[in-house]
Amino acid sequence: GTNRPAWDAETTHPTEVDKLRAALDQVMDPELGLSLIQLGLIRNVTIEDGQAVIRMILTTPFCPYGPTLIEQTRQKAEESLGMPAVVDLGMEMWDYSMMSDDIDMDWGLY
Repeated sequence: GTNRPAWDAETTHPTEVDKLRAALDQVMDPELGLSLIQLGLIRNVTIEDGQAVIRMILTTPFCPYGPTLIEQTRQKAEESLGMPAVVDLGMEMWDYSMMSDDIDMDWGLY
């Protein structure tokens, strides 16, 4: 989408970012059936002092799967990067422009 931000870690840790993106692409939103990466919910990743900080938003502020998705994100990040990770939940509102360009939007949702 047009609203997909660059992650700080893409510049500082490009090899780790590829591993992280592949791992987070396995974390699925159970309602939409798409991954966090496809939905554009990971807004930034920074890696410094041996820790990853993942800035993430949810599709809705009261997403019932929010706590589970946040924990899965943290676990996948730690597994793929081999370092501690924390998830910083942002309050930015999600919208369709944040999704990957390769998603077929013909869901009848709009």
